[in-house]
Amino acid sequence: QVHLVESGGGSVQTGGSLTLSCVVNGVPYGMYSMAWFRQGSGKERESLACIDSIGSATYADSVKGRFIISQDNAKNTLDLQMNSLKPEDTAMYYCAVTSRWDCRSETSWFTDWGQGTQVTVSS
Repeated sequence: QVHLVESGGGSVQTGGSLTLSCVVNGVPYGMYSMAWFRQGSGKERESLACIDSIGSATYADSVKGRFIISQDNAKNTLDLQMNSLKPEDTAMYYCAVTSRWDCRSETSWFTDWGQGTQVTVSS
């Protein structure tokens, strides 16, 4: 059974950094794609970054060059390093996985989700 738990959210000032972590259990690494999404208040959930089953990473234009997605197979974690944070990055952040081997931006592509961790960036 797949189980995802995010952590690392919090409050930070503009220009600051945070690293989110998602403990991923029940997933055979190398056979799943994993991603980070976020959902701001009153907004749709949007894809931020994804690692496919062979380890290739893709990013949304809004975070490219600022965020880095990575996975640690030894720790069973999926991390999101976030730099140069802006107030518009304020949102609930979610990790998600799918047994499909490639990445897509649609939320429907992913089958399992964590409960989310809140990130607030103040100006």
